[in-house]
Amino acid sequence: MTEVMTQSLEDYLEAIHRLLSEGKRARVRDVAAMIGVKMPSVNRAMSELKSRGLVVQEPYRDLALTAAGRMAAEAVFERHRLLTAFLERVGVSPETAEHDGCIMEHILSAETLECIRKFLGTGKGRKGK
Repeated sequence: MTEVMTQSLEDYLEAIHRLLSEGKRARVRDVAAMIGVKMPSVNRAMSELKSRGLVVQEPYRDLALTAAGRMAAEAVFERHRLLTAFLERVGVSPETAEHDGCIMEHILSAETLECIRKFLGTGKGRKGK
């Protein structure tokens, strides 16, 4: 059975994914700047993510996601995008929707996310009514 992923570790995975998706380097300092933490915090998180087989990094090299890490990061990012879109659709400002979506992505149940997905008319939903 897989260990539960903390909100903090999900945020680190999402940050690496975002940097790489934008064609940027994913270095410890880049992740620290994106999340707004100090580099020792990123190093501790990377050690945990490496031990879980989600991140790899050769000494003095950029961070990279493993296949499992990429899947986990994409799932977090998908929840974030879904919630941000939902909040904007109901009238929340883009800045607040981005912030609140980041918080909500970690705490909402799969059922709630599925209902939001259906409400927005996006794919990946369950079949049937």
